[in-house]
Amino acid sequence: MSRSKSLQYYVLVRLLLAPLMLLTITTVVFLLLRATPGDPVDAVLGVRAPESVKQEYRERLGLLDPLWLQYIRYLGNLLRLDLGTSITSQGEVVWDTIGQYFPATVELAVCSMAVALLVGIGVGVLSASRPNSFLDVGGRLFGIITYALPLFWVGMLVQLIFSVQLGWFPLGTRFPSFLVPPLGPTGLYTIDSLLSGNLGYFFTALYYLFLPSVTLGVLLSGIFERIVRVNLKQTLKADYVEAARARGIGERKIIISHALKNALIPVITILGLTFASLLGGAVLTEVTFSWPGLANRLYEAISLRDYPTVQGILVFFAAIVVFASIAIDILNAYIDPRIRY
Repeated sequence: MSRSKSLQYYVLVRLLLAPLMLLTITTVVFLLLRATPGDPVDAVLGVRAPESVKQEYRERLGLLDPLWLQYIRYLGNLLRLDLGTSITSQGEVVWDTIGQYFPATVELAVCSMAVALLVGIGVGVLSASRPNSFLDVGGRLFGIITYALPLFWVGMLVQLIFSVQLGWFPLGTRFPSFLVPPLGPTGLYTIDSLLSGNLGYFFTALYYLFLPSVTLGVLLSGIFERIVRVNLKQTLKADYVEAARARGIGERKIIISHALKNALIPVITILGLTFASLLGGAVLTEVTFSWPGLANRLYEAISLRDYPTVQGILVFFAAIVVFASIAIDILNAYIDPRIRY
């Protein structure tokens, strides 16, 4: 079987398996939500509400139906791409919740990933280009420390120093409350302010993004540093690199023009999956920094036992991760001809 046909077959199989993976995730989420203690009706009406009122509200929400019937109804709605309506937000459609909060999550994830790539690749290249030196040891320590530090602890420490004590950065918002946020088609304040030609709003949006995105980006950069350092060290020992040195090519040009390109191939895989997990698992970051994104909204919905909102957001995140992993596999196959499926 030729390489192109094997890749097409692999992609087809992955696309056929994607609904099965999503079904498994949605089933687990559905069952776990109903197995954990707590009642969404108590979150809406309060614990002291009359039991007759609670029962009437449960019946209206369909929570008194058998579990299998609730599950069938839930799957039927999913097949129609209906994620349901929030229990606690006065009938807000879950798709509207995603549309309102997801741009903030995307903006934070993109900026954090940019910081992680710049720092991680930079430190990794410096470390690999000076083996067994002070830079190499420092790079290894940087990768281990940033990978091991807990995000919530670093986030609180950074906020305490730079926001509370020094007052350099704001907390808990994407934009000043006394200004109207930039309106635009994307919902991303940085992009929409550029589209409207308002550079002042653009730099304001970056200012509010700076602290959470740099904190998250630096902690993620250790992953990229370790991958770049290990792969670049191996690549610098390859035959074609030795041949380039024999031709008198400078070490800097060898690293940038020859070795780094091949060393970055594994980074593409990690980049895609890390970015997908950032979009789908930024709960710690957003809750720690009170960032008004979709992951923070998910945390609130879990606290309030808002079944439809939790299920809808998790299914949305799961779909992103599943299809992002397929896209990364396809991209890797086209970039690296050695890959076979």
